[in-house]
Amino acid sequence: MEGISESISKLLRTSGKGMSDEKEQNYSSVLPEGLCRRFSLAEIKKATNDFADDLVIAEGVYGKVYKGFIDDRGISVAIKRLDMDLRQGIRELTKEVVLLCQLRHPNLIPFIGYCIDEGERCLVYKFMVNGTLGQHIYGTDHDPLPWKQRLAICIGVASGLHYLHTGLKRTVIVREVKMSDIVLDEKLEAKLGGFRLSKMGPPSLSKALIRIESHGRGTYGYADPEYIQHGVLTDKSDVYSFGVVLFELLCGRIVLNKRLKVEEQQLISWAGKCKREGTINEIIDPYLMGKIAPECFKIYVDIASSCVRKKEKDRPTIGEVEVEIEHALQLQESADAARKDGEYDYPIDRLTCNDSPGESSPIEMNRYGRSASDSTELSEDE
Repeated sequence: MEGISESISKLLRTSGKGMSDEKEQNYSSVLPEGLCRRFSLAEIKKATNDFADDLVIAEGVYGKVYKGFIDDRGISVAIKRLDMDLRQGIRELTKEVVLLCQLRHPNLIPFIGYCIDEGERCLVYKFMVNGTLGQHIYGTDHDPLPWKQRLAICIGVASGLHYLHTGLKRTVIVREVKMSDIVLDEKLEAKLGGFRLSKMGPPSLSKALIRIESHGRGTYGYADPEYIQHGVLTDKSDVYSFGVVLFELLCGRIVLNKRLKVEEQQLISWAGKCKREGTINEIIDPYLMGKIAPECFKIYVDIASSCVRKKEKDRPTIGEVEVEIEHALQLQESADAARKDGEYDYPIDRLTCNDSPGESSPIEMNRYGRSASDSTELSEDE
């Protein structure tokens, strides 16, 4: 860690964003030896068959991701080739590589190395054979994930976020946790990625808070409302977007679906309405209907609702979220062990409470000691 901190300090003292080979070499030399591997462009081209289109496995605003093979096809990797028009300067990319090199957690995508060569910028990760969580929830190429598997995935992601928030010398804020940033390995264990949006905050023992000069920008439906409105990014911004993911996993639907009725298009506001009316069981993923124990269901919905409260001070920490989801899984396992054949039903009196997504209930105020806040709803143009 000492070497990493020194490297970051050196980077911050170095000026410029030049694209020349000389500056590429200068910035790369700042990286601590042995933390990760530096690939030449020739190695990257060999691994991806010269960036062949048939090896593209994902594409986003930052560029394409290719499946590749390194070391004589011995290791499968995912290579993110940064877009020519949007790629960051060498200084910023090198700082990001330093960050990626220090992350070691079973629920984070293993980072292998990088390429800064001949104007190309690439990041190399271990390839995850089961794709993204979104592909399993929304796609048709995979069997639906069982409820307990979804809970285990949530616990894994929460554990990874907890490590980023508190397990390093400096807090790491992902900014947005999305279904496309969560990948599954051969055992369907969750690995969190998406660190191209990460920010390094103050030491993890202090409050993680970064103020952005201009208003924040983010992905519709996932971005923390306070970040969007005030440009203030905190560890609770990750909690908000993770809460959105929790509802996606429960409901089996995307954050915004314009093919639905107007009142149903926005997942979080629709879930809040249904929860207030005691009908949230009606928007459960049809595959999960009757398979979720009522006690587990209530705990899960309550913690998901608390994550997406409008004000960050009213949201739980990711550590509290992790504990509650673990509790929900324990309740599900106990109920399954005691249940006879048949499906679970959902009595309205066990599901209805004052708290709904974006709001605070007296029950959860007592648990977390926070005050109530108004419901939240982002407009599409934000």
